[in-house]
Amino acid sequence: MSARIGVAVMAVLLALYIVLVGWRAVQLVQTGEPVGIAMGVALFVLPVIAAWALGRELWFGVRAEQLARRLETEGGLPDDVVATTPSGRVTRAEGDAVFPRYRAEVEREPENWKAWFRLSLAYDAAGDRRRARQAAREAIRRERATR
Repeated sequence: MSARIGVAVMAVLLALYIVLVGWRAVQLVQTGEPVGIAMGVALFVLPVIAAWALGRELWFGVRAEQLARRLETEGGLPDDVVATTPSGRVTRAEGDAVFPRYRAEVEREPENWKAWFRLSLAYDAAGDRRRARQAAREAIRRERATR
């Protein structure tokens, strides 16, 4: 739940940024000066990129959460018993220990979105967030292809 609150706060802050930068862009364009117009146009582009990035990340979060719930309902979430820190995160050594199992599963069944999603969880447990997101995106892509 705290992650959702954090995402909501960041989305509101980004929306405020988009509005403020957009307003400044309008003011710069209205100056009529070539430099002001150029800067105003550039400032219009930044909020568009920011809005696109926000939408993309929010959609990724929604889809990843949907897949996690679906996998949990089907009983497909990893059931490894691993040591955790007091905050509930898997310890790095434990995450590294279970990782090969999920990597091998993806190598055996590269078209299986469930295997990719479990691999993303293993990457996350091992502390590799970048690869965790890549594997989750692959799981989303492959699940969509099976519909």
